[in-house]
Amino acid sequence: MARSGRSGIGGGLLLALAIVGLDQLTKAMAVRLIHPGSRIPVIADFFDLTLIYNTGAAFSFLAGASGWQRWFFVGLGIAAAAFLIFLLARHAGQRLFALGVALILGGAVGNVIDRIHIGKVVDFVLLYHDRFYWPAFNVADSAITLGVTLLIIDEIRRVRRSR
Repeated sequence: MARSGRSGIGGGLLLALAIVGLDQLTKAMAVRLIHPGSRIPVIADFFDLTLIYNTGAAFSFLAGASGWQRWFFVGLGIAAAAFLIFLLARHAGQRLFALGVALILGGAVGNVIDRIHIGKVVDFVLLYHDRFYWPAFNVADSAITLGVTLLIIDEIRRVRRSR
């Protein structure tokens, strides 16, 4: 039923690599096709493509700092990636948990690549309705969000099984 950590880690790492590739491909397309700050409507009053550079973290946290945050977030991302690989190796047989960890790993690495390469993260998806706007995001951010959601679901299921 549960696979060993060694045989199961490969699939998680391949998924993470696929997320990194998709993330970097979509960001490169956004940079080539969208003028910074402009918006291309996709679904009226809901979804636009845009090009925004984020020097901060989630929700532009520390975006206004003097530049030190770039290397802080690179270091944090590398440390997180190492820990996520450890978790993936240790729990590869737990499918939902490993899937969540792999998605977070791919997203974290995708955003770290941006920070190393250009000093900021490329965001290009904008969701909104009326005057409510969700901060712009990218494929890496989506993978991280989905991964965290899966980890929460996995933990809820684990708690319910233990009762």
